[in-house]
Amino acid sequence: MKGYIIILNRLPAAAMAIFPFIFIHKKTIPAGDRLINHERIHLQQQFELLIFPFYIWYAIEYFIFRIKFRNHDKAYRAIRFEKEAYINDSDLNYLKKRKRYNYLF
Repeated sequence: MKGYIIILNRLPAAAMAIFPFIFIHKKTIPAGDRLINHERIHLQQQFELLIFPFYIWYAIEYFIFRIKFRNHDKAYRAIRFEKEAYINDSDLNYLKKRKRYNYLF
């Protein structure tokens, strides 16, 4: 899943995947392959969960971990979708060999 890349002047992060788009902050241009791959992993996760449930699950995990850790960065990194993306974003062939619903394992 490639995603449509859109460059924005204002974005609360370096990049963000909102199916079927990958938004990239203007300051991160040129975006590296690793960043784009990370966001493409999120697009695949969103697709597998039929998009909307992904956002609900993501938000619930974030709020639970935010309460648990009382820290945004720790909460963000603990989300299962982020774990899968960070572990595999340097492997540019990951999506070709990725098993469906891999964030569950």
